[in-house]
Amino acid sequence: MLKIETIRKSEILEQQIGKAALIDFLHTHLDRFRDSKSAISKAIDYAFSDDPGRGGYLIVAHLDDDLVGAVLMNNTGMQEFIPEYYLIYIAVDASKRGQGIGAKLLQKAFDTSDGDIALHVEYDNPAKRLYERMGFSTKYAEMRWQRSK
Repeated sequence: MLKIETIRKSEILEQQIGKAALIDFLHTHLDRFRDSKSAISKAIDYAFSDDPGRGGYLIVAHLDDDLVGAVLMNNTGMQEFIPEYYLIYIAVDASKRGQGIGAKLLQKAFDTSDGDIALHVEYDNPAKRLYERMGFSTKYAEMRWQRSK
């Protein structure tokens, strides 16, 4: 049976999954859309920070005792001019895709959030269709300027 729960404390994360195991899960199951393990670690630290203007939470899905999905939400500390939450990562175990786990994780994120949610998705990411079905729409094109190194 699928069990979905929200984790808001780093101590609970460590007891139930462990930060290193979560990083490995996300890095593996984000496939070609993954960030570095260092970037994933920083996003987790942000979500579980007690610093003013930071925070967030993690939603996990377990099938039996196996981690099969995760959503990492970061609180932007903003209201009105940008969404209050940013969906940083959503990943479902590759062997469990197509069973509705991603949709259930997103619904839990909607139910848990007390504000609007934004996310970035590449145009060729198959998950884009799920996001659109779940009510996400395109408001802006993101543009980035990167400092030369």
